[in-house]
Amino acid sequence: MNQELLQKLELPQLDQVGFVYRDIDAALALYEPVFGEFSRMDSGVFDYQYRGHTEPAELKLAFGRSGDVEIELIEWVSGGTPHKEFIDAGREGMHHLRFVIDDLEQKIAEAQPLGYQSIWQAQFAPGLAVAYLERPGDPLLIELFENHGRQ
Repeated sequence: MNQELLQKLELPQLDQVGFVYRDIDAALALYEPVFGEFSRMDSGVFDYQYRGHTEPAELKLAFGRSGDVEIELIEWVSGGTPHKEFIDAGREGMHHLRFVIDDLEQKIAEAQPLGYQSIWQAQFAPGLAVAYLERPGDPLLIELFENHGRQ
């Protein structure tokens, strides 16, 4: 992602780098020596808007840090998700970059003229929502995270 694009979208500093692996335990063995201990979480099943339809999905997650940047490790468990697409394409490793923003719908609308489309989205509670955006020819997704309870 180039600086000009960041300026056009008026995104803040990068908040998280997300990695997707087939086996989260194997990924933890790789990354805990680098980043220290991770906290683990199973997402449980939650409904997401995925490529135009509602899709229940479940993920295994682990969170670590490198300074101010969160390192997220993800293992797909069930449902249609961008994570499953990534694994099905034979890939593992860096998957997305996350930015914390104030208004998810507004930022999605601003990203569309730059070629980005929301492909995976959920509203967890008022002021707490997420969307993954992709653009043609770019394998790296952008995650936009609205979290008004986080300051």
